[in-house]
Amino acid sequence: MSYLDYKVAETPRGIRKFLSLNWPLVFLLAAVASTGFLMLYSVAGGDIDTWARPQMERFAVGMVLMIALGFVPIWFWRGISVFAYVICVLLLLAVDLIGHEGMGAQRWLDLGPVMLQPSELMKVALVLMLAAYYGWLDISKISHPVWVLIPVLLILLPTALVLQQPDLGTSLLLLMGGGIVMFAAGVSLWYFGAVIAAGVGLVWTVLESRGTPWQLLHDYQFRRIDTFLDPSTDPLGAGYNITQAQIALGSGGWSGRGFMEGTQSRGDFLPEKHTDFIFTSLAEQFGFVGASSLLVLYALIIGFCMYSALTNRDRFASLLTIGIAGTFFLFFSINMGMVMGLLPVVGVPLPLVSYGGTAMMILFMAFGMVQSAHVHRPR
Repeated sequence: MSYLDYKVAETPRGIRKFLSLNWPLVFLLAAVASTGFLMLYSVAGGDIDTWARPQMERFAVGMVLMIALGFVPIWFWRGISVFAYVICVLLLLAVDLIGHEGMGAQRWLDLGPVMLQPSELMKVALVLMLAAYYGWLDISKISHPVWVLIPVLLILLPTALVLQQPDLGTSLLLLMGGGIVMFAAGVSLWYFGAVIAAGVGLVWTVLESRGTPWQLLHDYQFRRIDTFLDPSTDPLGAGYNITQAQIALGSGGWSGRGFMEGTQSRGDFLPEKHTDFIFTSLAEQFGFVGASSLLVLYALIIGFCMYSALTNRDRFASLLTIGIAGTFFLFFSINMGMVMGLLPVVGVPLPLVSYGGTAMMILFMAFGMVQSAHVHRPR
């Protein structure tokens, strides 16, 4: 044993784990969250107490939570995967029966001091369950129809429950997040081709169902589709949000109008400027340079997660990391595409930047699992 190996071996286990954390990931998450603090301070008109301070407090708690979960052995997450999935399904069923309704949707459980949104927990629980399933399944069986059907049912059950709330955005995230884990596990591409073909057929069926007794979407969801295709058809109604967002994006130009400046942000024209549409405020104030810088930070987070996953010889840990990274990618890509008019408005927040407590805590919990996979990876 070399002197260096001896010194490492005699280092207390807790310190070794702390030093083994994926520190670039920690600093990148802090950088993105700091961008969020800055924007929340700005859209509140220079008031730190409205949104920025509560977000900072949640971030501090979330960062401690992530580091603490990084110390948890990876086998623990594998062991609770089925339990976590079943509990989340039961919570979704409880939402359907006794859930709290707000803004035309029944998505929350009133737990007194906390309003819990089980669909947010399910995003992580589903990835955890699928990673455990494919970590257990023999590689030769991965593309066998019987063994493909099981994860498909695991994905469709919570997706159907969330769609019933209704929450189209989260249901799509569950579908695509589950698909990412299946793809990473090595499921045959023929299945994905069949799903894409079925998806095209489903879209056609949904559009044809409009105005019929068997209409598959709510009227407001069809209005979102109309608005997505042509916002100018209702610029003061359903098209107002995306029209104002596009004005803000365009007015930012190359370098932006300056911090706490901009007609859309200062004039309160932007809808939900502290949550779903906060990216447009950032683009107006800091322009293409600022918006691209945030995108680079997101890309680096994905990159460090993927590097950790690809260098991890534990199949479960690797798939868990890829699944969480893929879900994170879906979060920011769908939000950015939504506010730029490239995707329909489905109510997906910008991770670590949009104001919100539950989403941030669950995101840090998910990255805590990524840290656990990284710290306990086989050497």
